[in-house]
Formats: sequence, structure tokens, C-alpha cells
Amino acid sequence: MYNIKLYNYMPEPKPATTDRIIAAHYYAAWKKGSAGIHNGFDDLHDYPERTPLMGYYDEEDPTTCDWEIKWATEHGINCFIHCWYRKPENMGKPVTVNDLRCGHGLHEALFNAKYQKHMKFAIMFENMPRWGTTDGVDIVENLMPFWMENYFKRDNYLVLDNKPVLFIYHQKRLSEIFKDPIEQKKAFDNCRDYAREQGFDGMIFAVCDASVSKERLDDALARGYDFRFGYTCGYTPTEDYPPEEDIVNAQCELLEERLAVDPLHQIATATCFRDSTPRTTQHWIDMGYTFHLSKKFHLSPENFRKVLHRMKKVTDSLPDGAWGKRIFMIDNWNEWDEGHYVAPSHEFGFKYLQAIREEFTLRDNLPDYRTPQDLGLVNYNKSWEIPDFSEMCEERLRGKAE
Repeated sequence: MYNIKLYNYMPEPKPATTDRIIAAHYYAAWKKGSAGIHNGFDDLHDYPERTPLMGYYDEEDPTTCDWEIKWATEHGINCFIHCWYRKPENMGKPVTVNDLRCGHGLHEALFNAKYQKHMKFAIMFENMPRWGTTDGVDIVENLMPFWMENYFKRDNYLVLDNKPVLFIYHQKRLSEIFKDPIEQKKAFDNCRDYAREQGFDGMIFAVCDASVSKERLDDALARGYDFRFGYTCGYTPTEDYPPEEDIVNAQCELLEERLAVDPLHQIATATCFRDSTPRTTQHWIDMGYTFHLSKKFHLSPENFRKVLHRMKKVTDSLPDGAWGKRIFMIDNWNEWDEGHYVAPSHEFGFKYLQAIREEFTLRDNLPDYRTPQDLGLVNYNKSWEIPDFSEMCEERLRGKAE
């Protein structure tokens, strides 16, 4: 019985049942050479605690995506929101896959994953100054046709009320493109008309804005957005590593303040921790980033669960029709170097995922905690130069066989 390989592929996920969309932000920058502005896992050699539980991996490999789908869905996360980047030189032109930054996470990995049917996905249009933006003509003539054929029409895209959901990052830059809110709303309405022509009942637009501001909420609604969300919880400490009780209270109180402004158009985002130490080098400062100025905070998995528990209780009590009752966001699945991730790691194992499962699901499944190494399913690292745990496992198996 020893050294018998019982599986040729990982067992199929057994998703936990939940009553809402539990969406985790997903940063697909872990294919060798894909990120452009950083070196992926090569920037984490001095941070072994941040090593993914499967070791460094080739993110373009559909098999690694299947492991992520399995681990996520068995703990209640049923949607990945992929950061979607357009190269700036593509502005005003038809879009192809080659015009994307980090498009491999979708086009190479998820769309070829065996278990993709278990995981919804959506895109978040990264409208930051470093990447390509759009305008009233381009969004209808170039972006919408690409999004429609490549994403919105797929069976597992996030569609609510027969309307694809599009998340948008960096409200300010897109707002500056249009002369006033009316013009932007007209552009969004043209997108909705295009979606109706394709068989949908319109579009849902969500904007990243975690502020506590009635004025900004009113502006967002006037521009045609349906609701607001946060990439993070919006908490910014004044000192490094404040007491965890203070972090729990601050996250929950910020959510309550936003919902007091308007309970219908704001959804909750819970943040596990934030520690961008790998991004505080001179390289990042020279590019204009300010990670070195950000204060760091950590929540243990136990205190992260307290945040989830309190936020769920608040969102459960929202009026019918509130977006916060339908969607809950997790910050973040895999921001390994920016320093916020719930994906299984060597430091925390599955503990953050277990907190999500315990608070948001019926716990009607039995998660499979065997790793690829446990099943003898290895060699997901063909690109990164240093050996990973999968390769070491292979070596041990070969030694036993000899």
C-alpha cells in the first residue's frame, strides 16, 4: 500500500452552502514576469511565512486555479473578483487578450480549470493612472464587446437579476474623463442598452469608494453606479500594530457609519490584516507609491472572525433590496506582497478561511485539508528558480522508490 498514488487529480470541491455572494478580491500577478512593476514571488524570498501552502506556483496553470477553487468554495468564498488591467496604449482600440496585464489569471487558468463551474467570477476595471482608462465612446465600442464575449456570457460570470456586475476601481480618474455626472451616466446607460441587445436586462456598475460621505455617495449614484464597495475595509491606523480589539471595533464602526449614510448602496468588506513591508523598498518609492508611509496592522484569525460575525449581523439587518444583504467582500485572496491574503499560507494555514466558513456558511460540508504534497500531486512550480515544497516532495518520493 505504500507509495501508491490514489489520485491522478485533486478531488472535486464540495462547496459549503451560503446565502449570499462571498466575493474575494483576486490579484493575478503570480505568473513569472507578468506583473511588470514587481517580481512576484521573487520579491518574497525574505518572507518565508508568506509562502503559499502549495509553495510558489505557476499561476497560469489551471491546476493551481483548481486548488484555489477547491479551498475557497469549501469555506464559503464563491466568487473571485479579478483585477482587470488594460495596457495604456490600447486606449481607443479594440481589445485583445494581448492588450491585458495579468490576463492569464482568467484566460489561461480559470477558463481552463476543471472545476470552474463551482466558482463565480467578476472583473474589476483597474482605472488607475498607470493603466489604460476609457471614455464614453471607447467603453461601448471597444470594452463592452470584449467584456461581453469573453466574460459576461460565460456561465460562471457574476450576473444578478440578469445583469452582469462590473466593478470599477479609482472613481476619481474615471470621473475626470467626463465633463459632468450626467455625461458619465449616459455612457453607463449606453452600456446597459448594449447588454440588453445581447440578451441581458442591463448592467450593474459598482464603484470602489469606502468613504463615509453623503456627498460622494450622491455623486456616485448620479454618475450611474448602483452601489459602492471597498477594496479594503477602509481602516487606516495611526501607529503600527495597534491593539487588535481596536482594529475589530474600527472596521465594524466604519461600516456602520457608511450604512447610516445610506443602507441600500454600500456593501461590507472585511480585512484580515495589512502589512506591505515587501513593498517599502526604494524601487516602490521611485515609482511614486507610498507603501512605506502606511501603518501596518494584523488581525489574528480569531479576531478576524469577530469582524465577520459583527459585519454579518449588521448586514443581515439591512432592509430588503440592500446590496449589502446580497454581497459580502473579503480582502483579499492573494495579495502576497502587498500583505493581505486569506489564501492558505505557511504562516496561517487555513485559519482565515475557517473563520469565513464558520460565520457565513451552513457548515454542511467537510473541507479537504490535504495539500497537493499530501496527495503526491506536485510540480506546479516550473518557473520560479528556487525549489518549492512540491519539488522537495517529489525528491522524497523518488528516493523511496529507488
